[in-house]
Order: sequence, then C-alpha cells, then structure tokens
Amino acid sequence: MKLLKDRILKDGKVINDSILKVDNFINHQLDISLFNEIGKELKKRFNDKTINKILTVETSGIAIASIVSQYFDNVPVLFAKKHAGSNMDTNVFESTVHSFTKNTDYKIKVSKEYLTSKDKVLIIDDFLASGSAVIGLLDLVKQANAEAVGVGIVIEKYFQGGRKLIENQNVKLESLAVIEGFKNGEVIFKK
Repeated sequence: MKLLKDRILKDGKVINDSILKVDNFINHQLDISLFNEIGKELKKRFNDKTINKILTVETSGIAIASIVSQYFDNVPVLFAKKHAGSNMDTNVFESTVHSFTKNTDYKIKVSKEYLTSKDKVLIIDDFLASGSAVIGLLDLVKQANAEAVGVGIVIEKYFQGGRKLIENQNVKLESLAVIEGFKNGEVIFKK
C-alpha cells in the first residue's frame, strides 16, 4: 500500500535494528484518514471472505479494527483483553502471548459469550513481528471452534519471522507494508 509506505518513510523512526516507531500516526496519535484507506485496502484484500466478527488485541489494534469494521458492514469488533478488570466474566478463552516490544509474556482473554463456533473471524493488528500476538488470537479462535478466515496486518517486520508461523496455520495473511529490514536508520521494504 503505497500511501502507508510513504507515510512510514516520512514519519516513521527506526529506533534500532528491530524497532520502528510509528506512534505519531498509528498507535499513539491516530491518523483517521490513513486508517480509512487501510480499511478500504483490507476490504479489497478480504472481499472474497465471509466475515461476521473482527478480532484484535488491546490496545493499539482496537482503533484500526474499528475503522476496518465499517468496510465489512460494521461487523462487531472484539478485542482480547490483556488486563481483565473486575467486571470481566470468568468464562473466557485464554492464551499466552509474548510482547516483543515489552519483552514480557501476558495472558489475553476473550469472553466465551462473544466468540462462538458460529463466528467467521478476521484478525486485525497493527504490527506483525515474531507472530506471538496473532498466534495467540488464532488460538482463541480455535478454542471457540470458530473459523479464522484471515489475518490483516498494517505493518509487517518480515525479518522477525512471524509470517512463517501464521502461514503454518493455513490462514490467509495480508500485510499492507512489509519491511525487509532496517539499514543505517532507514526502512527497507520487501519487494
């Protein structure tokens, strides 16, 4: 997606050999016009799929998933919670994921009330790096006997290997900007 790649080149900041900071338009301050274009592009890429639910993980996936939902007839957006509050049902599906940026494991949870065997789920996330978050979300879908019809990623860091894990799950994966690596503080996109 050229618009997204151009924005990454203009406003993204390479922190080290594995971190791309895009918090000024993706995951701290949000560019809703860009998110709308992301939603349109993901709709095109998954137009052949029947989807009745979008699943993401809190927190940075929520805004993107919400915008994407508009292009899929406003299907519900469900997010896996990292921090279950006292008001969360205890009847949940649960999976453990590893946060690459925080270098810690945490449990993600989804109420069994909202994810059922009738669901055809599109997973949406802002980044794909090692693949742990998406694998955790796929695990929740599997626990519910639901169907994962696809995974839509805004930015994929190809060099961190997550793609292979997702492809091994036999689910359609679409990434809008695929980064081969970083060189001298610059983003190198996969061709």
